[in-house]
Amino acid sequence: MRRDETLRTEDRTMDFSVSEKLQKLLAKIRQFMEKEIYPLEAAGAENFAAALPELRAKRALVKEMGLWAPQIPAAYGGMGLSFMEHALVSEELGRSPFGHFVFNCQAPDAGNMEILMEFGTAKQKTQWLTPLVRGDIRSCFSMTEPEYPGSNPVWMATTAVRQGNEYIINGHKWFTSAAEGSAFAIVMAVTDPKAEPHRRASQIIVPTNTPGFKHVRNIPCMGHTGTDWASHAEIRYENCRVPCENLLGEEGSGFAIAQARLGPGRIHHCMRFIGISERAFDLMCSHAARRELAPGDKLGSRQTVQNWIAESRAEINAARLMVLQAGWTIDAKGTKDAREEISLIKFYVANVMMNVIDRAIQVHGALGISDDTLLSLFYRNGRAARIYDGADEVHKTVVAKRILRRYGLELH
Repeated sequence: MRRDETLRTEDRTMDFSVSEKLQKLLAKIRQFMEKEIYPLEAAGAENFAAALPELRAKRALVKEMGLWAPQIPAAYGGMGLSFMEHALVSEELGRSPFGHFVFNCQAPDAGNMEILMEFGTAKQKTQWLTPLVRGDIRSCFSMTEPEYPGSNPVWMATTAVRQGNEYIINGHKWFTSAAEGSAFAIVMAVTDPKAEPHRRASQIIVPTNTPGFKHVRNIPCMGHTGTDWASHAEIRYENCRVPCENLLGEEGSGFAIAQARLGPGRIHHCMRFIGISERAFDLMCSHAARRELAPGDKLGSRQTVQNWIAESRAEINAARLMVLQAGWTIDAKGTKDAREEISLIKFYVANVMMNVIDRAIQVHGALGISDDTLLSLFYRNGRAARIYDGADEVHKTVVAKRILRRYGLELH
C-alpha cells in the first residue's frame, strides 16, 4: 500500500456532522444576515465609508445578540467557538461582502488578533488587543512590497534598525489592506540581514499616527479605489521610530509568526469563498428560474444552464468537504502536518469560487457585469484570491513536491 493510501485509511475517523446547537446558531446568523445586512449591500458596495454608520449600528446589534467576535475565546471577549465551528460560521458570513466586518471577524483584524493573543505581551494585549476585540479600533498587516515578489515572502527590503530603545523603520509596502482608518499596523521588517533567510525579519507594531508612517494612496483595483476597511493601501515608512517593546515575539520570528497566522487563516478564507460561491449560486438559480427568453420560456429550461447549475453544485460541495478535511487535520495533527491540505484548498476553492461567479454572470447576461447585482463585486474582489496568501502556482508546487517526496523524488 502506498503511503498516500495509508493516510486516506487513517482519515476514516473524520466526523463532519454539525451539532444541533451549531445548526441553530447558523440559522440565527443566516436570518440576521438576510434581514439586516443584505439590504445594505448596494450602497456599501459602491462606497464602504458611506455605509459605515449603518454598518456600525448592525455591529452593535450583533453584540447585543451575543454573536460578537465568534473566533475569539470568551476570556478575551468573543464567542469562543472552536476552529471548525467558526469555519462554518465563516461560510454564512461570507455570503455578504460585509458579513465578517459586522461580526468583527474580518481580515486583517482577525489574523492580528490571533497574533496578539499568541505572541503579544501583557502590555500589547491591553493597549491593542482589547480595543481591537471590542471593535473600538481597526488594524492592518503590512508585509507585501511592490519591488519584491509576494511568492518569496522572506525577500524584502523594509528594515527595522535598533537604536537604543527604539526601532527605526524604513521601507515601502503595498496592498496593506484596510490601512485607511486603522489605529496600527503590524509590519514585517528585516531586523538582521545577516541571519538565515527565515530568521531575518520580525513583526513590529507601528501606530499609524507615528511620524514617518505615510499613507500614500488607496490602490485602485479593477477600477475601484475603495474606502476605509474595504481598501488596499500603499504605505511608506520613512524613519518611523517605535519603542522596542512593540516587537511581537522574538526578534527574527517574523516569518514563523506569519506562517502561524496564514495557515488557519486560509481555512477561514476558503469557507468565506464557499459562502460567496453559495450566494452566487443562489443568484444564478433564481435568475434562471424566473428570466423569460420568450413568453413562458424560462432560461432555466436550457440544458447548458442546467449543466452549469449541476456542475456548480458538485464543485461547491466538493470544495466544502476539502476545507472541512483540512480543518479536521489541523485540529487532529496541527497546522504543520496540514500544510498539504491547506495548499490544496487554497488553490482549489478559489478556482471553484471564480467558476461559479463566472457562470452566474453568464446566466445574468448584461445584468451580470453591471453593478446592479453583487456578482461584479464578487468577481472583482474574488480574482485576487488566486494571488494573495500564496499564488495558485506556489501552492500547487508545494503539494506536488510533497507528494513526489513520498515516491522517492526530492526536489528543491
